[in-house]
Amino acid sequence: MKKRRFYTLLVVLTAAVMTLSAQNVKNHNLEVAKNLDIFNALYKNLDLMYVDTLDANKVVTTGINAMLQSLDPYTEYYPEEKQKELKTMLTGKYAGIGALIRYHQRLKRIVIEEPYEGMPAQEAGLKKGDIILQIDDTVMTDKPVGFVSSHLRGEAGTTFLLKVQRPTTGKTLSFKITRRSIKMPEITYYNLRPNHIGYICLNTFTGEPAKAMRRAYLDLKKQGATSLILDLRGNGGGSLSECVDILNMWIPKDIKIVETKGKLKRAASEYKTRLEPIDTIMPIVVLVNNETASASEITSGALQDLKRGIVIGTHTYGKGLVQVPNVELPYNANLKLTTSRYYLPSGRGIKMKEGIKPDVEIKPDTMSNVALYLDRLDSTEVMFDYVVDYIHRHPTIAPAANFHLTDADYADFKQRVVKAGFTYDQVSKKQFNELEKMAKFEGYYDDAKAEFEALKAKLDHHDVERDLDRHRTEIQQLMEQDIVSAYYYQGGMMQVGLRNDKALAEAERILLTEGAYQRVLNHEEKTEKAE
Repeated sequence: MKKRRFYTLLVVLTAAVMTLSAQNVKNHNLEVAKNLDIFNALYKNLDLMYVDTLDANKVVTTGINAMLQSLDPYTEYYPEEKQKELKTMLTGKYAGIGALIRYHQRLKRIVIEEPYEGMPAQEAGLKKGDIILQIDDTVMTDKPVGFVSSHLRGEAGTTFLLKVQRPTTGKTLSFKITRRSIKMPEITYYNLRPNHIGYICLNTFTGEPAKAMRRAYLDLKKQGATSLILDLRGNGGGSLSECVDILNMWIPKDIKIVETKGKLKRAASEYKTRLEPIDTIMPIVVLVNNETASASEITSGALQDLKRGIVIGTHTYGKGLVQVPNVELPYNANLKLTTSRYYLPSGRGIKMKEGIKPDVEIKPDTMSNVALYLDRLDSTEVMFDYVVDYIHRHPTIAPAANFHLTDADYADFKQRVVKAGFTYDQVSKKQFNELEKMAKFEGYYDDAKAEFEALKAKLDHHDVERDLDRHRTEIQQLMEQDIVSAYYYQGGMMQVGLRNDKALAEAERILLTEGAYQRVLNHEEKTEKAE
């Protein structure tokens, strides 16, 4: 009797749940239809009665983008005119000359920042600092960066005439350049460091990074590598299957790496390793930062979960969402749509703004204000111009690992900075002004007026030369990276940048200290955390 009552109650509850669910679906569909009717009526009234004529593409696209921004940062609308942008994002490829360009504030012109190795710009003979004057018949001296960039790009195989002025000679030069498909290398740089430590900097998971990683890793093992540092700092991710194939080099076959879960059944997938690994023993350290995202977070998080590697750096970006990149829409438009979430082998998700927590946290160096202005915000462009002149005066330099500016070089640079009238906003002066304002508002200023005026006099004395000496190591490394990149490209620049790298140094210390790697791997030693 009790069993029959139980089944009767169960049937009633099931029916109630199904009825409630059906009602929720009906209510949801009603709300959708109602709001679409409102939007349609609203636009018709605007189009009919608004004081100015509406640009339908602009107004509706603005509405679509505002709607998508309320969801997540990765669901994006691509109208027909942005299909090339979508293709570039998906493949990592575009057709052009293979060079970075920038706006030179003092010259008020667009200049070549960096030609890439083995690309049309470098092969044609373009140099850092060249001022872009004209592309075919179109004058570029009064155009913004985006306009110039769009004209440098085009269909692969097309040829154009580029006129530039070389600032070191004042001569106008003409180059006939044929655009090619441009794709940045998946691996920026790799080498065997001292003590048999292999180092690989993986730039992206777009393209075919698994093949590149396999070649680099096998080469390092052949050279005698007994441990590996995988640098994923700044790597924004890419293909999930490429990520799994890379992990498969160190993780046995048929092990779950990641799974995805979404509203639809087809959005749920499980990704496992497919092949026998190359090495399941070699110690691995992954370097991450707050720009390590998506597939990079899966790589570092899976190695953590499976106790196959340790992670050093800062919390990663926190992109635990999966996108379908090409949902087709009418009129050749596309939608990049978030459909599911990532879950790592332990079942944990990758939370937005939290990401992967490193096993050993290394806080990055903050750039001094004077270095920030010299490198990025200086209207005199004195550092950029010094580097361009240095490159012109030195046809060759020492190998990247050994190159250093001399004391005389830095003294010359300091004189140029002072002569150029370089200034920058002092953080301490800004904070002083805020403190002074608050003290006056709260009535404390008059009692401390003498102290305020004395401190103000010291802060007003803007000693640029002193600041250049105080922050010489940081400023000089920035200059050396820029100079070396003109001779040895991205790989050379990486070598210079790694000289004073705290996270790399900590990774090497852990790998070389007996038992340290295993203790961090097993979370047995709190003293391993670096501040």
